[in-house]
Amino acid sequence: MERRLAVAIARSYLRVYTSAETQSLQSYIWSGHTLMQNAPARRRNAASTREAILTSARQAFARAGYDGAGVREIAAGAGVTAMLVNRYFGSKEQLFAEALAATAAEPTILTQENLKSSNLGETIAATLVDITKSGDTPLEGFLIMLHSASSKRAAEIGREQIENGHQKTMAAALSGDLAPQRAALVLSLVAGFQVMRQMIGLSALAEAEPADLIKILAPLFQQLIDGATKPGQVD
Repeated sequence: MERRLAVAIARSYLRVYTSAETQSLQSYIWSGHTLMQNAPARRRNAASTREAILTSARQAFARAGYDGAGVREIAAGAGVTAMLVNRYFGSKEQLFAEALAATAAEPTILTQENLKSSNLGETIAATLVDITKSGDTPLEGFLIMLHSASSKRAAEIGREQIENGHQKTMAAALSGDLAPQRAALVLSLVAGFQVMRQMIGLSALAEAEPADLIKILAPLFQQLIDGATKPGQVD
């Protein structure tokens, strides 16, 4: 019905044009109609859409934390609807877990190259001092956890991710007793240093010479890496 009405209106306008104009307009009308009929439906690339949502989520959680970032905000950042976010990830909790997992998959300190270092304590110290320079943007995973720690559910998800990720990786690089505890202390020292130097800007750390900080930190890390000296054992 709508098509017949549109064609009738078009024909009534054609009467006032010259033959050349009429032919041109008719061609335009019918070719346009054909193009509309034959235009292929736009298909969404599932992998690209999922990645766009995940990237937007990482940015939102790093900026506002778990409670502060909304699904609609994340959807807008990815150029999709909130319904589509839920279709791809199921829930905000699952999206948060996958965002954390994605950051953990891109380690900065516990890289395979660093873990193979013959002087791991100094390597960790040097990397930590380098990534916390004044003016540098803090690591995304660190910001996500820092801004989400006040949420009980986010803390639970974060704990699971850390225990199965960085802590497990660090512990696997250690030998001797209490490897999980020593690995957890390494991570705690890293996180505490990040907060005090980069987020709070404690002057003694923020304004210190990098070499001085590495000199202090390296033996602390190395002691945790080597393990406690047993009673009666000579260093």
